[in-house]
Amino acid sequence: MSRFIALAAVLAFAATSAHADDSLLAKAKENFEAIPAVLPALKDNAVTREKVELGKKLFFDPRLSSSHLISCNTCHNLGMGGDDNLETSIGHGWAKGPRNAPTVLNAVFNIAQFWDGRAEDLKAQAKGPVQAGVEMNNTPAVVEETLKSMPEYVAEFTAAFPGEKDAVSFDNMAKAIEAFEATLITPASRFDQFLAGNAAVMTDVEQKGLGLFIDKGCASCHNGVNLGGNGYYPFGVVEKPGGEVLPSGDKGRFAVTQTASEEYVFRAGPLRNIALTAPYFHSGKVWDLRQAVAIMGESQLGEKLNDEEIDAITAFLYTLNGEQPKVEYPILPVSSPTTPMPIAMDK
Repeated sequence: MSRFIALAAVLAFAATSAHADDSLLAKAKENFEAIPAVLPALKDNAVTREKVELGKKLFFDPRLSSSHLISCNTCHNLGMGGDDNLETSIGHGWAKGPRNAPTVLNAVFNIAQFWDGRAEDLKAQAKGPVQAGVEMNNTPAVVEETLKSMPEYVAEFTAAFPGEKDAVSFDNMAKAIEAFEATLITPASRFDQFLAGNAAVMTDVEQKGLGLFIDKGCASCHNGVNLGGNGYYPFGVVEKPGGEVLPSGDKGRFAVTQTASEEYVFRAGPLRNIALTAPYFHSGKVWDLRQAVAIMGESQLGEKLNDEEIDAITAFLYTLNGEQPKVEYPILPVSSPTTPMPIAMDK
């Protein structure tokens, strides 16, 4: 257990002699799961040490972008909760993306990736930003040419994907990044310890917030390992929030499925480490976690939560902060004279 988690547990115990009644713990176990100790298996992508190490380098390498300035870590900063703490990310040519960047931490537990679920897994997700004009603005062919120009990358791809005739490929780039991202989990949160039966790590107020979170219906959408990320729901089940929070032009999964019933339907946001990943919602327009809780109460539950309820639920959400991944910044392969030069910034 890290010193941070240990200290948090001591302070929590000193602040209160909280004891969970059996019914609260039982309801919590019915709705939620702790972060597992073993990494989940990836579909068609066995996780190996070689893939993870290669994926880590690729995650931090800005040469996957056409400008050689933007890496995966730019928008999914591992020192900032796995996102960039911006309303919408700044990409190629200072272009602003259309939606708030979700955290990459614990993303392996999501049913699909992106707010609208258009990528079935982290492999598919890794390919999207590289090719998006407002993000990294590159092409698979240029990415492969860049990687093949560096002997160290060629050797590492060959080791990570043995027996393949052409190991350095765009697909394998995505598989390596997926393998690395699968390791970016945040176990040992105080809530996980509570689920294991240690009631003392959560104060009375936090436990009250957990009870409200379940009883008010928040857990209907935000459940499972990630407390969300495992289903799609309309934003504004009871009452649609204002146009700034829910822009009329972004209809969510409708753009993916072209089904009228899925207008303004989004993947339920995972709540792990939510206190670290402001601003909130796909629009990124809400910076205060208490305000986000209040909006969800009215929009999704049709209930105006009072200040005491909002405070308690918000306090509970802070217990979802887990141990952050300890990632040593990798030394990247040296560019060779044949490495494709960045194209001019054209926006």
